[in-house]
Amino acid sequence: MSAAQRIGVLTGGGDCPGLNAVIRAVTRKGIEVHGKEIVGFRSGWRGPLEGLTMPLGLEEVERILDRGGTILGSSRTNPYKEADGVARIKRTLEEHGIDALVAIGGEDTLGVANGLFEEGVPVVGVPKTIDNDLDATDYTFGFDTAVHIATEAVDRLRTTAESHHRALVVEVMGRHAGWIALHSGLAGGANVILGPEQRFSVDWVCDWVTRRFERQYAPIIVVAEGAIPEGGAEVLQGGERDAFGHVRLGGVGTWLAEEIAERTGNESRAVVLGHTQRGGTPTAYDRVLATRFGLHAMDALVEGRYGSMVALRGTEIVRVPLAEATAKLKTVPLYRYTEAQALFG
Repeated sequence: MSAAQRIGVLTGGGDCPGLNAVIRAVTRKGIEVHGKEIVGFRSGWRGPLEGLTMPLGLEEVERILDRGGTILGSSRTNPYKEADGVARIKRTLEEHGIDALVAIGGEDTLGVANGLFEEGVPVVGVPKTIDNDLDATDYTFGFDTAVHIATEAVDRLRTTAESHHRALVVEVMGRHAGWIALHSGLAGGANVILGPEQRFSVDWVCDWVTRRFERQYAPIIVVAEGAIPEGGAEVLQGGERDAFGHVRLGGVGTWLAEEIAERTGNESRAVVLGHTQRGGTPTAYDRVLATRFGLHAMDALVEGRYGSMVALRGTEIVRVPLAEATAKLKTVPLYRYTEAQALFG
């Protein structure tokens, strides 16, 4: 396949630290090394659907490496839920002279990218999700920053919990995978870590809480937003679904804190970190990983390796088929939670 000359770039789904580093790397290498013209599509897949563009030149990416979020904006637009969505995207690309796309996103954004590739649209994917739940890559950028933010929160909350002799429940992001909960819980020395991969017993949690209070320490529980109690269901913020069929999760931390207080008689509070984990300056690790992804994505486009996604395997950047990368989610193996239990108490 011939190499593309005019490249479109978009960021879809939830924002996260490191997106701008990818945009910068794609733009700089595309212009400086390969002589390409780079065009940004705004607001995720809504951009190519509606022709929303912005120029991406060297000046536009000069000071964005350490900036959180995405200068292109994002959305959860699903072209396959729009009337003639694929045809509209193809028409937009033709009207703007776009030869190929770089799609930066998670399972939903890259699922759309794979579908478009199968319908003849030249596209290369870059994995992005703070949940670190994309299969075929060891790590995604944004995850390290989210873990750092959550860990710092646990560190800060521990002192106030001990001052007031309270149990504190920290709710972190993680719809289907508990990677943030596991890593921040381990790094912050949490006494209980709960993820979506296995339903948890409230009685079991309360036993750990009681044991902690008996030793004159305040318990810290880290729980992923998608964690589900035995005999219960996901805690929802509302019943509405987005264009990809996802409901808004949130509130399991508050629910669990109330259960702990009622069952143990000890004061308990919940802190929901929410979008705090997505915002702000990316860590050095995320800046480097995002930059490497962007550089290798541009190389894949120049070589005509459409339908692929750049991925981290060990310390090397490799290319994997988009279909493989979006086939299933990468969840935390249950033995990892069992390992962590040796540190509870």
